[in-house]
Amino acid sequence: MTKRLSTSFWAKSLTRSMTAMTRMASATGNRMLRQALKPAVALRRTPPPGAGAWLPGVAMGLGGALRYRVYRPPNVKAGERLPLLVMLHGCGQDADSFACSTRMNRIAMRERFLVLYPEQDRLRNPQGCWNWFDTDSGRAYAEADLILNAIDQACLLYPVDRQQVALAGLSAGASMAALLATRHPSRFKAVVMHSGIPPGAAHSTLTALGAMHGHRVTVPLVALPHTVAAHWPPLLAIHGDADTTVSPSNAAAAAATWARAAGAKAGAPRQVQRGKRHPMSVTDFKHRGTLAASLVQVAKLGHAWSGGAAGQPFSDARGPDASRMVWAFAVRQFRAQVSAASRHSK
Repeated sequence: MTKRLSTSFWAKSLTRSMTAMTRMASATGNRMLRQALKPAVALRRTPPPGAGAWLPGVAMGLGGALRYRVYRPPNVKAGERLPLLVMLHGCGQDADSFACSTRMNRIAMRERFLVLYPEQDRLRNPQGCWNWFDTDSGRAYAEADLILNAIDQACLLYPVDRQQVALAGLSAGASMAALLATRHPSRFKAVVMHSGIPPGAAHSTLTALGAMHGHRVTVPLVALPHTVAAHWPPLLAIHGDADTTVSPSNAAAAAATWARAAGAKAGAPRQVQRGKRHPMSVTDFKHRGTLAASLVQVAKLGHAWSGGAAGQPFSDARGPDASRMVWAFAVRQFRAQVSAASRHSK
């Protein structure tokens, strides 16, 4: 009886914490919450602003169906191949709201790349969270495979340069992005975790709660025995030090995990502040001059996309522009791969 009561208690606690991931940790939390919990259909009626195409799609797999949206910049020329950035939303979001919050499409229009926004089905998770933690049942892997199917489909339907694909996500989307990158490291040149939990920190619904609060030890090699950690794509981990939903210690744990896998060491942290935006501390982890991970700790930032659109749920316009950081990080890795391939061909 005691065991049943304990299990019930933890299950209820996890449900409460997962629901909390749909709230903004800010003074305007109630207003933001109402916006975040608007029906998904209502959010999809208004496409993100800006030029270019906002295109729907559906990927199929053993895990069912997965809706997605693709942003294609205007005036793509015949034969042109563009980089692809995969953006995984957080809890309480969908493709449209995530695109509006991050304003990534504006950067894609200017820098000329495609953006893929997979969208979690509310039947798989009522809060719209990716089930990154549910590895015991295999549900996490099934969702990761569905996302990979969506990426493959986008590569077939759109002018994607398969050698320039990067992953980024917020919260549960960040955790799923990291899981996907560690399962299929050869498919991606960079991965960005914003306010997420590294793979291996949880393996079930009960352990996810402890992971959110930073009470779990991250052991991705145990959780993912078929991957080669040294070949993981470089990681950018961004996290706010005022995040009360997902402990900031998770970003440090993710960076440390990537560093250990690559035999990299931490450099001296550097303090950066752009204008009146929140300051940030940046620590790079390198091995023989090659970047394995970069940790960005943003002061005064809660559980929100740093530098996102003002007035949007899960978005803090006062933070440094995470969308710009994401793309700049991806471009550096694309160029590093080209440079490495050039050296090896000589």
